[in-house]
Amino acid sequence: MSDKTQFDAGVRESIHEGRQVTHEELISLLNEDLAREYQAIIAYVVYSQTLKGAEYMTIADELVQHAQQELAHAITIARQIDYLGGEPTVNPKPVRTSQDAREMLQFDLDNENETVRHYRDRVRQCEALGEFAMAEHIREILVQEQDHQIELATALGREMDEATAPARQETASRPNGKKRTPART
Repeated sequence: MSDKTQFDAGVRESIHEGRQVTHEELISLLNEDLAREYQAIIAYVVYSQTLKGAEYMTIADELVQHAQQELAHAITIARQIDYLGGEPTVNPKPVRTSQDAREMLQFDLDNENETVRHYRDRVRQCEALGEFAMAEHIREILVQEQDHQIELATALGREMDEATAPARQETASRPNGKKRTPART
């Protein structure tokens, strides 16, 4: 295992154990967030132009706005990484594609749910490190990400508690099918 792979695994483990992260670990986590923002930009650009059907025209227009907002988020996160002395990543997370409109929107909703969970963690981590201004920047992003969740859930005809329930989603994706115990705040 490379040093970077070991470091990234240690960062993820520290989050699950609930211990405070270091500034170096925060840089790594923010770079993961930045990679998710790049992923969202690409997905929203592609999906907004490829959604087919009259029932999806309104959400397609909203996805164009989401892409613009995600770009602003990426710039904010890159600025925070630079402030901490890190180098912003240039690599996006993989983008899932489909020919099915509902599946594309579900991919977006899944990604937004993951992003919201991570940004909630990031706010706590920034505050624990005394980076209160950074926590506020991330809170502003979090508000928009939660708006994206609402718009996507609405487009899919889903209730928010059903659309954003992390335990149910994580259970479905975990190989052993067991629920993960939520971290205490």
